[in-house]
Amino acid sequence: MNQQSKKIQNPEMQVPKTPQMNDRDYINDILACAKSMTNSYSVALNEMSNDQLYQDLSQIFNETQNCQRELYNTMFRKGFYGLEAEDQQKIDQSHQQFSGYSTQFPYQQ
Repeated sequence: MNQQSKKIQNPEMQVPKTPQMNDRDYINDILACAKSMTNSYSVALNEMSNDQLYQDLSQIFNETQNCQRELYNTMFRKGFYGLEAEDQQKIDQSHQQFSGYSTQFPYQQ
C-alpha cells in the first residue's frame, strides 16, 4: 500500500490566502488556546488540596477538554487536519512492545 492511499483526510475547505485571519486561523487559534488551558488545568488539578475547588476545576477541565475535542473534530471535518493510516502489523508490534511494560508497574492489576 503506498503512502498516498494511506492518507485519511476530508476535502479541505477553501479559505482566502490573505494577511487577514480566516476561519481556519480562528479555529486553529481557539484550539491552541483550549489545549493550553487543559494543560494548565491538569497541572492545577495535580496540585489542588481543597476538595470543593478540585471538583469545580475538574468540571471546568472536562468542559474545556470536550470543547478542544470538538474543535479538533471540526478542523478534521473541514479538511484542515489529516491522518495517516498505519499497517495493522505495525500496530500489533507496538501494542505487544508496550503491553510488556505493564509488568514493570509497582502495582499489578
